[in-house]
Parts: sequence; C-alpha cells; structure tokens
Amino acid sequence: MVAYLLLLGIFMVFIIIHLKSRRPKGFPPGPIALPFLGSIHKMCSSNPLNDIEKLRKTYGNIYSLYLGRNAAVVLCGTQALKEALVNKAVDFAGRHQDLFMTAVTKRRGGLLADYGPTWKEHRRFTLMTLRNFGLGKQSMEQRILGELQYTIDYLEKNTGKIFSPQIMFHSVASNVICQLLFNNRYEHGEEFITTIVNSLCEIIKMNNGPWALIHESFPWVRCLPLPFTNAFEAIEVLKKLIIPVIEEHKKDRVPGEPRDFVDSYLDELEKVYNDGSSFSSEELLMYCLLLYMAGTDTTANTLLFGFLYLMNRPHIQERCQEEIDRVLEGKDFVTFEDRHDMPYVQAVIHEAQRTADTVPLSLFHATTRDTELMGYSIPKGTIVIPNLSSALWEEGQWKFPHEFNPENFLNDKGEFVKPDAFLPFSAGLRVCLGEALARMELFLMMVTLLKKFKFIWPEDAGEPDFTPVYGLTMTPKPYNMRVEIR
Repeated sequence: MVAYLLLLGIFMVFIIIHLKSRRPKGFPPGPIALPFLGSIHKMCSSNPLNDIEKLRKTYGNIYSLYLGRNAAVVLCGTQALKEALVNKAVDFAGRHQDLFMTAVTKRRGGLLADYGPTWKEHRRFTLMTLRNFGLGKQSMEQRILGELQYTIDYLEKNTGKIFSPQIMFHSVASNVICQLLFNNRYEHGEEFITTIVNSLCEIIKMNNGPWALIHESFPWVRCLPLPFTNAFEAIEVLKKLIIPVIEEHKKDRVPGEPRDFVDSYLDELEKVYNDGSSFSSEELLMYCLLLYMAGTDTTANTLLFGFLYLMNRPHIQERCQEEIDRVLEGKDFVTFEDRHDMPYVQAVIHEAQRTADTVPLSLFHATTRDTELMGYSIPKGTIVIPNLSSALWEEGQWKFPHEFNPENFLNDKGEFVKPDAFLPFSAGLRVCLGEALARMELFLMMVTLLKKFKFIWPEDAGEPDFTPVYGLTMTPKPYNMRVEIR
C-alpha cells in the first residue's frame, strides 16, 4: 500500500510539472517539453547552434524551448530579430536572472542586470566614461596605434619564423581595454594577461554549452562537482587579480581627476554613497571583468579569423594591400577617417566579423512584460535567445552566405554597403557597449599590420580548418602563421 501511494505521488508530481511546462495559448511552437528535463533532449550536441538550426527547420524562425521549467523563445532570421530587438526594444530588453552566467557573476555587473534602474544607471555611466576617455576621438586612435607598435616590434623580431598568433592578438586587444579600465598595459605573455585570458576562456567555453544548459535546467545539480564548477573557480581567480588593482586605485587616485574607468567609478561611488544608487564596490569589480571580456575576446577572435582567411585567400590580402598603399601613400600611419576611402578593406573587415560570428547567441534576453511578436503571445519573464548567427548566414540576405567573400559588402559600383542582416553586435537597447571601439580597433589594427607585413600560411601546416570552437564566443582552432616584411 505504501509503495502504491509513493508511486502515485511520484506520478502526480510528474503530471503537475508537465502541466506547468505546457505552452500557453498563442505561445510559439516547439518540441515536446519532458517533465523535469524540458527540451534538453533536443540540445545534446557539443555545438547547440546545430541543434537550434535543426529545430528552426522544423518549427520556423520563432519557436520555443524549455530549459528545465523555464520557457525560452528562440528568434531566428533578420526579420524576427529586428522586430523584437529594435521595433519592440523595451519589451525584449530584459535579462533572465537564473542563467549560468548570472550565477557565475553572482548577479553582479551591469551588463547582466535586468532592464531597470541598475542597468540604466550603469549603461549611461559607462557610455559617458568611454566618451570622456576618447571613444570615437583622435586620442583613442593614438592609444590604439601606440599599442600596435608593440605588436609590430614583436612581428619584426619573429619575421620568417612560424608562431601562434593567439597570445599576440589577445594581448593587443587586451591592452587597449586595460588602458581604458586600469590606465595600464602589460607585456605580451605577462602572467597577469595570460591568467586573465585563460580564465576567461574557461568561462566562455562553459557558457551556452551543454554543462551550462544542465546547470540552468536542473537546480538540484548545482552543488555537485560537475565540469561547470570550472567556471566558478575561474571567476575567483579573476577576482584575485583585479581586486588588488582596484585597491591600488583607491590609494593613489586624485578625486575628480580620473585616469581611467576605475577612477571614474570610484568618483561616482563617492557622489552617490548612501542615496540608494546601484553603484557599489562589488558592481565595480564584476563590471571591470565583464567589460574586459567583452572588449578583448571578441576583437581578438575576429582578428584571428580574419588573418586565417587572409592567409588562405592571398588574392584578397593582396587587393587589400594595394588599396592601403594607394590611400596611405606618403602617410606614416592610418586614421579612422581613412576607412571612407577604403571600401574593399572595409568589406574584408566586415566579412571577417560576419564569418567569425563571434557571439552567435548573444547574451540571452528576457521579456519585460507580456508582449506579442509576429502573431505569437509571449509572457513576461520568458527567456529570449537571439540567434544572431541565423542573420549573419541567412540566405537571401547575402550574395554569398556560406563563404568568405568581401563582395557581400560591396555593391555593383564597388562601394561599401552594410546589409540589415549584419548584426554581430546585436541591436536595440542591448546593443554591444563596445561596438564603436571594436570597429575602430579592427580597422586600425588590420590596416596597420597589412601595410607593414605579408601574412603567410606555413607550407607544412596542412589544410586550414575554419570550423570554430563553440562557446559564449566562437574561437578559431589554434593555428600558426609566418610573416614577412613587405
């Protein structure tokens, strides 16, 4: 009798959970949600993008999944993404607060804050501070070009040698953001930088992958020593590196005379102390880490993908260099304004961003209120997964959607054009904070390096593998290069 009642109880629990997971009226279609499991049985591969694309072919550009008991809507294609993120920006501007990344950061860092006062205060402050320190101005150009000189010196010392460019590209992108955040730079290969890069790579590798999905779907496994704990250990390593930097700023800063982002935040913290503001020392620490991650990994990986293609498409590299030589004839260095006279180089850089597809699923959004999207009803609090990759490779939006081809960004007159489907930085209210910086970095870095060097695929390297390694950001598989001075 007891066993019978126990089985009946378990059965009733399954039924209740299953009923809670049923799609409400008007909700987008999707695969069957299993009790406890949700839709995890449909997201089992090491690259969820493949699973998402299979489901898209079955259910269309807007469909639903269940991450455990949490409902999620996947947005695919340019039309659906623009309709949600731009036309209904506020409705889709939230951040779900029970996801793997928010757990890793303990819900700190304004980038992951839900739509509301904390997010608004920190976004407004960050944009203003970045502008104050030269974003979009000539002073920022000089900072980037100055950092590039260390990269040029490194390449000159390694001319003719075969080497891996991964640390080199991460170092140059890292030092640009480090100067903005901490008013400091670090030598290529220095332990501070390599530890940060390795720790961030561990977090990025876990996020959006199968272990993150398990963490999000099954709260009861979060205390178990599973691989997702590596990300929590990595964030602690990062904190131990950044906390001393912030403490040093507290000691030697001059109030009202900020040298960098940390000084500016500490100034703001003094102004708003005890007035109910969302600014705090804990927010500063995590915000620095998230800004560093956003400002380093995407730029470095785009450069890695870009030069991988250029080495294996030497005719494209040569045409870039011809245009650079013509436009910069008699000039010692490039300026950001020169991009207007380099349509082909612009096309190549944007094509590198498109095919690199560095943040394919963005950071998950959430609906801030009950809303409708293209005939579907989506309740408040629903997780929203913007499949940016679907726009970047969408047939009908690009001349050559499945290959690296600069013609995707050139019209019949050879002029640079940017299609609506170009969404590597997302769109709307949550568009990447560092878009302007990334655009300037990529142009100045690629033009400067191509002006000075020829990049060569090593003869014994075999066939290149363009298949990315999936994570929160996409990274190319490790490769080597050889450079010669032009």
